[in-house]
Amino acid sequence: MKHTEVRQSQEVFIKSLLLIFLINPIQNFGQVYKVDKDGISTRVILDKEYIVLSKFESESGNFISTLGGYYKPGKFLNLDEDVYDVNLEFNSNYDQDSIKSISIVKTSKWKNISKTNDILKGKWVMSGRYNNGEFRTRNTDLPRKTMKILIDGFFQWIAFNTETFKFSGSGGGEYETLDGKYIEIIQYFSRDDSRVGAVLDFNYEIKNKDWYHSGLSSKGNPINEVWTIRNKK
Repeated sequence: MKHTEVRQSQEVFIKSLLLIFLINPIQNFGQVYKVDKDGISTRVILDKEYIVLSKFESESGNFISTLGGYYKPGKFLNLDEDVYDVNLEFNSNYDQDSIKSISIVKTSKWKNISKTNDILKGKWVMSGRYNNGEFRTRNTDLPRKTMKILIDGFFQWIAFNTETFKFSGSGGGEYETLDGKYIEIIQYFSRDDSRVGAVLDFNYEIKNKDWYHSGLSSKGNPINEVWTIRNKK
């Protein structure tokens, strides 16, 4: 009888934890973590519905892999772990492993590295850019996307196709915002490892909820882009 009561009590407690996870953004949403092991850094960026996990060499910043997508709380394991069941939107290793869904387990080894920077926080998709003075819009509902997620002082951009799972590139690191300036410190970059360590200085402005972003790319080319916040359908 006592065993049954304890089991029922545990089930109620577990359900309560999951409910808190779903409705309490303060404790669970918008965080950045890292795990360092054998010279490899794993960076995890997540908000209340989306998670991105990337791996790169700790010292050189050489890019290894990235994947991400919308998640739901997975099957409860124990008090020290959370589970994220993820429907992937991108997977840089898809050509090798064909993985479109995955369960990610958060353990005590995850170190929270979040910083106090909520400016520009969110998932942004490129909705337009200026080219030779001409503005060209992008349909953000199409499968092919360029997305940038900014959480707690860390960023990552990803170019991907949600239908074909074609991965076109990604990069990330830390960012700062100050007096209309948006500054990126590149810590990993799939297209060119030599860009790691670069500090890029951009102008930014929010107009009609869109992010206007201009400056020079990591190659020194001028860019003038517009980004729109992404909302789950």
